[in-house]
Amino acid sequence: MKIGILKETQKGEKRVSLSPNISKQLIDKGFKIIIEEDAGSNSSYKNSDYKDVGVSVEKRGVVFKEAQILLKINPFDEEDLKLIDKGQILISQLYHKSNPELIKAIASKGATAFSLDAIPRISRAQDMDVLSSQNNLAGYKAVILGAYEMTKIFPLMMTAAGTITPSKVLIYGVGVAGLQAIATAKRLGAVVEATDIRTETKEQAESLGAKFILVDNEGEESEGGYAKEASEDYARKQKEAVNKSLFQADLVVTTANIPGRKAPVLITEEQVLQMKNGAVIIDLAAAQGGNCEVSKLNKTVVKNGVKVIGTNIAPESVSTNASELFAKNIYNFIIHLTEETAFKWDLEEEITDETLIVKEGEIRKN
Repeated sequence: MKIGILKETQKGEKRVSLSPNISKQLIDKGFKIIIEEDAGSNSSYKNSDYKDVGVSVEKRGVVFKEAQILLKINPFDEEDLKLIDKGQILISQLYHKSNPELIKAIASKGATAFSLDAIPRISRAQDMDVLSSQNNLAGYKAVILGAYEMTKIFPLMMTAAGTITPSKVLIYGVGVAGLQAIATAKRLGAVVEATDIRTETKEQAESLGAKFILVDNEGEESEGGYAKEASEDYARKQKEAVNKSLFQADLVVTTANIPGRKAPVLITEEQVLQMKNGAVIIDLAAAQGGNCEVSKLNKTVVKNGVKVIGTNIAPESVSTNASELFAKNIYNFIIHLTEETAFKWDLEEEITDETLIVKEGEIRKN
């Protein structure tokens, strides 16, 4: 079974789906691997790094022609679809719930497709969970970006000229990205507060040194490990409970996403106008519409002295680490799905069932 690694074509994307180290591990398991030339260059992996571990480096068209399994991080695009053949197996983040036309196009080619973003949130799938591994880096990078954009330092500093008080950081969403943002801000010396619809995250936030802003959620817990969309009543209560901290914050990081849906608005324009001059908001949900009402993807909006940065930063800006983690997730996923390099097609098994979106041209999940 030959695996093909494709170069990412999405604008701004620097990652690669398999690193040389993980490629070698798959080769040791009996797979053959072919990679599009320069696919790993933006993650600091040279073509020679892949050749040294036994990977064949070829032109894009050759990868499509020879590989039975095609790997990408982002969804396959129109140019990819022109080169896909019947019977090939595609593995990437397809976001099938919001990309129905892509799924139909893959099915029309008679191909099979697994969606990595559909991996269920269960304990035995944790080492395959690309969303968690990449979001972890997102939380770290969001705080680093915020520190760069702020006009203040994070830690308490006592000097002969006087004492500098620590910055105040507020984190919305205590998932993987939020927890890493808390940990990073604390390490840098900030005073950190956090809030989340899921009361079960309170202990996790506090274990990292953050003060948790508790809002009565009346049973509005999580769905499949993710925060679910909040009711209007909860949104109003959260707004009231968080306003004091929001208006005093030097840095705010928002991380709330709901798979397959528009991101919830957690900070309105009215609230932004009441924040302190010089404050910075890093909105990690900007690609899904944004947690802040005024944020725009890949743009910096300044409102009343508050800098709102809409981004999906994260993994791409630390592409070497992100690629290595993503590659390990894919390795675990492929090993789970196969036996002696052949796919098991165990449709009764939860991970296989949830991630197999198209099988031999037949759409299984909408």
